[in-house]
Amino acid sequence: MKNRTKTPAGTLRAFELDGMVDRNHRLRVDEPLPVEGPSRVKVIVLVPVVDELSERDYFRIAMNDPAFGFLKDSAEDVYSAADGKAFRDKR
Repeated sequence: MKNRTKTPAGTLRAFELDGMVDRNHRLRVDEPLPVEGPSRVKVIVLVPVVDELSERDYFRIAMNDPAFGFLKDSAEDVYSAADGKAFRDKR
């Protein structure tokens, strides 16, 4: 989909492309851009609205939060898999 927008810098052309943000927070588009490069571009990123964090995102954030840094200390490893009994939910 192509649109043109007039700005003080001149006319801009818009392209709709799909892509993803990688682990390094870099945008990767799924197909080559139809633009001669090297060239500066303006980027608008549309992401889905998420009302709640997934459990995986919650743990990822907690693992990188300095407030939980003490848990990386081996002295905090006071339990092992041999301690206690496994919990099995009977539902």
